[in-house]
Amino acid sequence: MKKNNNYLDLVTSIDVLNTLNGGVSEPQMNLSHYEGYREIRVKVPGIKLEDIHIEVHNNNLSIFYFINIVSDNKLVQLPRFIYNRSVPYFIDINKINAEIEDEELIVNLPFNRLANGYHKEIKVNER
Repeated sequence: MKKNNNYLDLVTSIDVLNTLNGGVSEPQMNLSHYEGYREIRVKVPGIKLEDIHIEVHNNNLSIFYFINIVSDNKLVQLPRFIYNRSVPYFIDINKINAEIEDEELIVNLPFNRLANGYHKEIKVNER
């Protein structure tokens, strides 16, 4: 029976990469709440801000970057998630935006009209 050498190579590469780089620096993230929006500020030591990806997929906001590892002469990109959560109903997904300011990535999550609560009177129809 042949062992899966690719898996073993990958695990060894991760361990070696972690050791050679002195470990993985933890991302710094700050979530703030303001009157009209939420704000996520991110810093990741050793990672260029331009290499951080921001995606909304199936109502889930992800902020991540890739760690590149060579295994069996192939480049493998492992995602390292900084933030990965569902977007609340009161955030306007279409207006989420990001910018770089003073060596920080800033993601703005503006509120929509549901932020102040939703109210609707339901009329009962007679048959």
